[in-house]
Amino acid sequence: MPRESYQAKLDDLREDVLYMSEVVLDRVRQGLEALQSKDEQLAQQIIDGDSEINQLYLDLERDCVDLLALQQPVAGDLRFIAASFKIITDLERIGDLATNLGEYTLEADREMYPEVDIQAIGDAVVEMVEESMDAYAEENIDATFDIAARDDEIDDLCANASDAVVRDLIEREIDDQTSEEEIERLMADVSRLLLTIRDLERIGDHAVNIAARTLYMAENDDELIY
Repeated sequence: MPRESYQAKLDDLREDVLYMSEVVLDRVRQGLEALQSKDEQLAQQIIDGDSEINQLYLDLERDCVDLLALQQPVAGDLRFIAASFKIITDLERIGDLATNLGEYTLEADREMYPEVDIQAIGDAVVEMVEESMDAYAEENIDATFDIAARDDEIDDLCANASDAVVRDLIEREIDDQTSEEEIERLMADVSRLLLTIRDLERIGDHAVNIAARTLYMAENDDELIY
């Protein structure tokens, strides 16, 4: 294959990975919107759309395998293809977490814990993923370290939110007049909220993974990979 054609395929791979990230992030934003507005129709669209993300992943996986098998890349090109393959795996998993948000929306009975700002946590992790993909697109080394450093902030936000939910549950008055059905509904809502917080934290973790693979791709530096 002529060098120009090979380079074009590498460029196409980068653009396709970036496109997949746009689709995935749009689903996360929709998931947050569905949770906030209790929009069941939007939630179902997110769930139904998971197959599109899975297909994007499979198509890009095939492209990566073809480039590895047919072109036998070395050095920087090899790291780029390998990093791209790992990044689409993280993106596919973020897509799964977006689907979870849709499912939580369908299952939730009522609004609880207004003091827990799920939207703020969601906005923060979406921004992290956006920045990690910008770093991948531009091979921005400094940004990869900044993104990794921000993970502690996300962890703190999620820990504080989870603590608030558990503290409220402990302090909530449940007496002999509280029906078993009410208790079950309460526990189900608490469980869903804690799972939502956990899933948002995991999206932040995937953003760090993307930054780590970008650093390895650009500098052959595995410092952020763990």
